Amino acid sequence: MQDIIRDLKKHTSKEFKKAIKELPESRRAWLLVKFNYAAKRVKKGVSYKVWKDGYHPVILDTSKKIEQRINYVHYNPLASELVYHERDWKNSSYAIYEEDNLEIPSVKVHPLG
Repeated sequence: MQDIIRDLKKHTSKEFKKAIKELPESRRAWLLVKFNYAAKRVKKGVSYKVWKDGYHPVILDTSKKIEQRINYVHYNPLASELVYHERDWKNSSYAIYEEDNLEIPSVKVHPLG
């Protein structure tokens, strides 16, 4: 699994940087500054850093662990100041869990224990 994650990070980093540089993105300069800043902090001789180093799998065997990870995914774009509200993140499932939403989540999670 570690090799798969490493290769995924390598491939997506290259594709992110390529897309940011080539596609019309309003936050291009901001993103490149963020990735450049992250690279300078690790001092590995790279210009841009998209992913954090390391691989730390967590078994999601309780409802509490599952909820923590879902909340992290939903609130991280807001904490990183990428959006003003959790539902604004394009690929987020946050809106599915809002009280006034009648849509049924497409993914159901059942704890192992």
